[in-house]
Amino acid sequence: MDWKKYGFIISSDYRKRVALSLMEGPMTPKQIAVKTGLYLSHVSHTLKELSSLNIATCLTPELRRGRVYELTDDGKEIAVYIKRM
Repeated sequence: MDWKKYGFIISSDYRKRVALSLMEGPMTPKQIAVKTGLYLSHVSHTLKELSSLNIATCLTPELRRGRVYELTDDGKEIAVYIKRM
């Protein structure tokens, strides 16, 4: 487990909620916003943060709208650990 990435995720409620929602599978930012109750702008910003650290990845980077994100292997490992806590 990458403990720096783990610490980065749990230090923010938004990052934690987005990561846990992506455990269910690939989703668009809009789907994550509806599921978590967060504003779409907050979800988009959080996904950029998670993507920059290779915790989440965009499956459809060529799209401007309707991008689909999923957790990387590191992200899945961290999300499973957080869910167990």
